[in-house]
Amino acid sequence: MIDSASPEVGLQPFLHTRVICLAAPSFALSSTDGQLRGTGVDGFYDQDRRLLHTLRVLVNGQEPEPVDHGQQGPREAVFRAMCRQPGDPTSAPWLLVTRERAVRRPGSRESGDVVRLHNVNSQEARFTLSVVAATDLADVATVKAGAPVDDAGCEQVEGVARGVRWLCPRDKSRVLLRAEALTPSADDRAAPAGGQPKPEILIDREHPGRAEFRWQLCLQPDEEWSVRLLLQGKTTTVAGYPVPPRLGVPWQTPEVTGHERMAALLKRGLADLEALRLAERSSAAGEREDQFVAAGCPWFLGLFGRDSIWAARMMLPLGTDLARGTLWTLARRQGERHDSFTEEAPGRILHELRPAETRHGDGMVLPARYYGSVDATPLFVVLLHEAWKWGLPEEELRLLLPHARAAMRWVEGAMGGDHLIRYGKGRANGLLHQGWKDSPDAVRDAEGRHIEPPIALCEVQGYAYQAAMAYSDILTALGDGDGGEEAERWQEHARRLRAAFHRSFWITEPEGRRYPAIAVDAEGRPVSGLTSNMGHLLNSGILLDDEEHRQVAEALVSEELRTPWGIRTRSARLPGFNPFSYHGGSVWAHDSAIAVHGLATAGFAAEAATLIDGMLDAATHFDHQLPELYAAYPSPRFGRPAPFPPSCRPQAWAAASATLLCSAMLGLEADVPRRRLTVRPIEPSLMGLNSPYSVRGLRLGAHTVDVRVDTHGGTEVLGIDGKHWHIAAPAPCTT
Repeated sequence: MIDSASPEVGLQPFLHTRVICLAAPSFALSSTDGQLRGTGVDGFYDQDRRLLHTLRVLVNGQEPEPVDHGQQGPREAVFRAMCRQPGDPTSAPWLLVTRERAVRRPGSRESGDVVRLHNVNSQEARFTLSVVAATDLADVATVKAGAPVDDAGCEQVEGVARGVRWLCPRDKSRVLLRAEALTPSADDRAAPAGGQPKPEILIDREHPGRAEFRWQLCLQPDEEWSVRLLLQGKTTTVAGYPVPPRLGVPWQTPEVTGHERMAALLKRGLADLEALRLAERSSAAGEREDQFVAAGCPWFLGLFGRDSIWAARMMLPLGTDLARGTLWTLARRQGERHDSFTEEAPGRILHELRPAETRHGDGMVLPARYYGSVDATPLFVVLLHEAWKWGLPEEELRLLLPHARAAMRWVEGAMGGDHLIRYGKGRANGLLHQGWKDSPDAVRDAEGRHIEPPIALCEVQGYAYQAAMAYSDILTALGDGDGGEEAERWQEHARRLRAAFHRSFWITEPEGRRYPAIAVDAEGRPVSGLTSNMGHLLNSGILLDDEEHRQVAEALVSEELRTPWGIRTRSARLPGFNPFSYHGGSVWAHDSAIAVHGLATAGFAAEAATLIDGMLDAATHFDHQLPELYAAYPSPRFGRPAPFPPSCRPQAWAAASATLLCSAMLGLEADVPRRRLTVRPIEPSLMGLNSPYSVRGLRLGAHTVDVRVDTHGGTEVLGIDGKHWHIAAPAPCTT
């Protein structure tokens, strides 16, 4: 039996060359030849557990030679290979091998591969086909840490289709791999074959977790033979863990014309988000389910408060159902008590939900339900308010109001005497930093020194200010009981927070440049050095005036932060900058898209257009799929962005950034309760276009809206009328 290579130990596996098939919570990763060799991250997974790490196809004991591969949407991939005879002067293949992979959500069809063999020789071909399989049933955090895990033992299973079963010694998880011979049917779909050769199954005595399916085959010239490898897994999960959705996508699919790159990015982004969907368990087939999108594949394929909220915010122009599902899924898990291990607190919104406790290999241990983020709670209230503005029904708003009230009480409790919202040092084996930049070296000053908690992050002050004003607006609109007094109290909180931010965060350099610090440290000193965090402030309302907006805009588009493909997380001129650092110099798609949207909203159309063009160019280098993050070298000698090898692909807020960029391009601002729509589009010429563009299929409450932009930036809005709506948009050009 052919042995597979030993897994790499102690390093996070790279993903940038992996072929990923995804239907959350299931996915598969492999090299571009389709083989799973038991190394790195390769394998079939479900609910954070690896079901198989080895699935090798061998012909006469050798791997076929890879030819090409391709993907057919997020779920499916095809790998083509050939077998050649040594010494054949023509180098022509005698056998073509096609491997079709499909990942299915549990409860639908089974995931697995179909292996198709075609004898293209002019003579009869006799050969041995082998499929070698094994698994360690490791959790994804262990795989991410590069930690070794012993293989699980296996046993042969008899039945209609012969198979092998692995059982996990640590819990009751189990995996079944079956082999089912096929024959082509009239409609070119493979059907189970009767009377076909059944495989011999061999269990390796030296490695009792490794099994081999073996067929002795004889194919006549031009004859084909196929086998389906079907994978079933059952893993142990926490009670109430989200499940695959039964219903269709909770958003409307728009159509972009006149801007091909934006159309391609949006199409790919929505396909990725579709594959990332999960839902709350529903007992009845017709019951409404609450859908959300998992944060990213493979490391964060579950509910993450911050990530899922941001993705839902970005998707609001396509409907409010994703926001509603995200809000309810998080509301049901909102903190109710104080717990030092999970960092739960009353009103606090969840940071992440896993099927089980995870050990990350660097001493960090996180519980299945973990609350260690400082921003998810105010962002929850911001999402509720924005969803209402985009058309979330008032009855839903009223039902979610108690959860918003509890969240704002947590925000109030997190504010210190200086009126800034902070996070302190949590437990030793939890997350050190609790903002979106949560790596250990995420917060550094201009000299490169690490700044540790307690700290107040700049973007979190923006979120908290926005949440306070949003909550006040909701209370005023609903007009219930003493809501007016509470609304005024939160407006006062917002004023104090805004004044404290203005007093504490602004840095003035000797040459006169001003910018907001990434954070304020424990002594109340601003942490120096340009970072991308300030881009989140542009739409928050916390900046005082046009001048402060201009200063932030100038800092974002300076040579220190702006690259041809987005905004760096840290200035390229600072010590500690590294274009391949997770948060110390890389470019994050969502971070740049948020800055773009803020620039467009604040009136910096040319700057926003330049960044949109750069991000669309970056997407072309990644097959129109914006990665979670990528690297941009500070030298012009490198004419394209480089992949950040361990980054998730797809990733929720990177995929949803396509919708946010489209919204920034149109300059959309909605207020359905007050029947208002603002459209401030970017002129086509600023984006390098010489013709009009349009976006059809936007969602505004119960209305489907189309927006057409002419070459001069004039706008036509279809789907609502000026008699019943106040539409603020540039008039179409009449000449």
